[in-house]
Amino acid sequence: MNPLTLEWINKAEGDFATSKREYRVRKVPNYDAVCFHAQQAAEKYIKAFLQEHDLEIPRTHNLTELVFICRNVQPEMQLLSEYLNFLDGFAVNYRYPGISAERSDAKIAIHAIEAVRDYFKSLLV
Repeated sequence: MNPLTLEWINKAEGDFATSKREYRVRKVPNYDAVCFHAQQAAEKYIKAFLQEHDLEIPRTHNLTELVFICRNVQPEMQLLSEYLNFLDGFAVNYRYPGISAERSDAKIAIHAIEAVRDYFKSLLV
């Protein structure tokens, strides 16, 4: 495995762990952070895949755009689109006033990132 791929995976694992840890908080949980870190983990798993296959890694948070780049190497990655579309909105929108994630959003985000993580771990490990 390319050493940079492993760095991307380690960063993704950190975001995954942060998301899960914050979701378990009972006093004053930050559901925005759960969703943001779930999105960040998905983004970094995809970028690890791009790195491992020597594909361009654009500076974007758009998960749909990133998966589109992977289509020639791994076309079935499109099966993750429902999860990725859900997570996509958490990259920027929820970091600013005006919109906040609820517990139900966080629960779905955790489910989505677990599925995305399992998929990429099967490809990269």
